Amino acid sequence: MNARVLLADDHALMREGLRSILDRDATVEVVGEAGSGLEAVQLCKELNPDIVIMDVAMDDVNGVEATRRILGRHNSVRVIALSSHNDSRFIAEMIRAGAAAYVLKENAYSELRRALQAVQRGDTYLCPAAAGQAASLIRDPGSGRGTPWQILGQREREVLQLIAEGHSSPDIAERLCISANTVDTHRRNIMRKLELHNVVELTRYAIREGLTRVDD
Repeated sequence: MNARVLLADDHALMREGLRSILDRDATVEVVGEAGSGLEAVQLCKELNPDIVIMDVAMDDVNGVEATRRILGRHNSVRVIALSSHNDSRFIAEMIRAGAAAYVLKENAYSELRRALQAVQRGDTYLCPAAAGQAASLIRDPGSGRGTPWQILGQREREVLQLIAEGHSSPDIAERLCISANTVDTHRRNIMRKLELHNVVELTRYAIREGLTRVDD
């Protein structure tokens, strides 16, 4: 029986390229495509895939948060992280979130098949560049501390990402089903915890730490 695969990437051209790779693989079947982290979470409920190929940096909900939510509800799903970030922090956070594999986008066409084979066997897989970064983190465990995933709570990370994407407090409140006053409280707590002072600093921090992305 073929493994059912969900593609999650907010670039349509990237999804098209990934689908062209997977369509040549007789062991998998692409059952859906998600253009955001929130859509990936929702489609997992509807489609029940075996494997999710998850972009790390996406709008609304990034790949780390989406992976946490998906695996919190569907612990049999295997997540392959797909990222342009060859940074030990991103690799560590995706693995902590439960991802079974990490592949760089620049090597996706050569490495994705290896990752799929590994996760179908029940193994984990890091592409060579990511494995090197993971080894450096093991040698220096302190290098992974102080990330937003250690400092901020889940709701605070969600609010920070939406602030960095340019959403207003009322818009964030509507998206997260909370009050605008609660959004403002989260904003103040985020600034206090991160020792930042305005939205520009918050945005720069969110981009640097991979909570959101800069469009190419």
